[in-house]
Amino acid sequence: MKIVQTLNIPVTYFYAKVIDSVLYDIKQQTGQSMRPERLQGFEYKKDFSRGHKARVKITKNVVNSSYHFETITTGGIFKVSYDMVPTTDNQTQVTYEETSEFRSPIQALNQKLAGILVGMKRKKNFTRMLNAIERSYDPA
Repeated sequence: MKIVQTLNIPVTYFYAKVIDSVLYDIKQQTGQSMRPERLQGFEYKKDFSRGHKARVKITKNVVNSSYHFETITTGGIFKVSYDMVPTTDNQTQVTYEETSEFRSPIQALNQKLAGILVGMKRKKNFTRMLNAIERSYDPA
């Protein structure tokens, strides 16, 4: 899934919102407080619902530009990237992309089918989240 959207907020604000969420998750999962500039290469274990566990690895973190991570499970690897480009008039073009690699062909097929069935809803929800971040910006 790939979404490209231009938001009427500065890149520094959007990046801070993404990273604040990451830092909160790391604190909840590990008890550690991290600084944004130390995130690249950081790995931690994460507990999900119904007893599922995964390893999260931050593969790229460029302040006010990019944030990428992988979630590694027994079934495969889910890759997510946020790339941010400042545009004119203090806007930000956000490119969000997620991909997955599965260990078995059956899991890959199941994921493709699920993607078709729920993909539009996920895109709509993600777009709503981006719009909510944009509305939360107060330049004052």
